Amino acid sequence: MSGPSSSSAVASAPGGDRLHSIVIVRHGETEWSATLKHTSRTDVPLTAAGRRRAAELSSALAKSYSLVVCSPLRRARETCDLAGFKDPVIDPNLHEWQYGEYEGLTTDEIRVGRPSWNLWRDGAPGGESPDEVGARADLVLQRLRAASGDALVFAHGHILRVLTARWLGMSPATGARFALAAGSIGVLGHERDTEVIERWNASPV
Repeated sequence: MSGPSSSSAVASAPGGDRLHSIVIVRHGETEWSATLKHTSRTDVPLTAAGRRRAAELSSALAKSYSLVVCSPLRRARETCDLAGFKDPVIDPNLHEWQYGEYEGLTTDEIRVGRPSWNLWRDGAPGGESPDEVGARADLVLQRLRAASGDALVFAHGHILRVLTARWLGMSPATGARFALAAGSIGVLGHERDTEVIERWNASPV
């Protein structure tokens, strides 16, 4: 995969100024992500495969960014570091969705006792609702939009999917439609002055 900048380089505001892009990166694989466990504040490390994927991100992300931000959680920070970005801004609003009582459980396990449960509609008991995650995503987007150039974000699957939905002006629950694999890249940019997804769920190699 080439550096994620080709189409965003020609997007311009009505006044002729270039519009900036946001490159998003989901952290590499962990034991919990590999087994589909809901992982929020549990600070699990990357697996060996996750570390290899994080290192592979380096060439795909090799360009200049005016702002690099990262979740405070270990799996995101490890991915950021292995990808070659040693001093990101740590933003607590990039924490993963808080799963409350469902932390560490798979969807199948949750549905044994609650068959109709859907995270994107129901949130999690003792955790966050979709709108609460959306409010955090909006705060992150305020920071990213204020950057002087392209921005790079290292975080987690669900918060990044909500952030993408909010970039597009959609409800947080719309993030359910944007599957994002561990160690993958997305690019949020513009077609003329309209916010769009330029690339999604892309492998670094």
